[in-house]
Amino acid sequence: MRCLRSLALRALLSPDPTAKVDAVAQLWQTRATCTLDSHAPLQPPANATLPGRPAQPVLVAPAQVPSRQLNSPSGLAALLHALAHIEFNAINLALDAVWRFAHMPTAYYHDWLQVAAEEAQHFTLLRTHLQSLPGQPDYGSFAAHDGLWQMAQRTAHDVVARMALVPRTLEARGLDATPPMQAKLRALGGPAAQRTVEILDIIVRDEVGHVAIGNHWYGWLCQQRQLHPLRHYRELVKHHRAPRLQPPFNLAARQRAGFSAEELADLPGQT
Repeated sequence: MRCLRSLALRALLSPDPTAKVDAVAQLWQTRATCTLDSHAPLQPPANATLPGRPAQPVLVAPAQVPSRQLNSPSGLAALLHALAHIEFNAINLALDAVWRFAHMPTAYYHDWLQVAAEEAQHFTLLRTHLQSLPGQPDYGSFAAHDGLWQMAQRTAHDVVARMALVPRTLEARGLDATPPMQAKLRALGGPAAQRTVEILDIIVRDEVGHVAIGNHWYGWLCQQRQLHPLRHYRELVKHHRAPRLQPPFNLAARQRAGFSAEELADLPGQT
């Protein structure tokens, strides 16, 4: 029998971006034919490295990623590459949420598989656009950093922390960062910049839903475990050394994504 969580782990282990995207699409399309043993303990093979990823891009510390001016062809390519790298990591994070955490409701696994499928679409849109630029750069052409997956490692043994600090913190930062980025691209002008704006429109629309999924399951887990969502979130931020959030915030998008009025008021600079 095809086990959804086992297949998600297999897709996570795939190092080839195209194969990973195809595996996620296939799993999403055939999810109804898969069994779901939400209580089964799963382990990756002993010699496996999580996540599966290609030899390129080279991963460096965030401060070592070269900065480039957006108004140059290489600068736009570097931006697209950075965005594609975020989406590639987001595929892996969603797949990891599916296979790693047992004893969750069926809807949890289907929600995160949907996230993986949409992140795979985002990655493909960005990669295709990147390949269309002069010189035909591809994913792997620039150095990148590994901040997103480092948080996955820190929260690997706590589903509450994972829901709090990946979708509700790291991915929610994308809701804040995207509108200013789009404004710069519009000011830059030109077909390549405009296409990037259009792709970001799709991404931010879907990311509101992804953050909402994180909010839903974080709230559900807090209710199950009788935790106060905001107080526990503050504790998790300190314990796992999550990055401090900085304004400006996209409050409208955060509200659509399910953050409470109390949580929005708790953001830096909002009181």
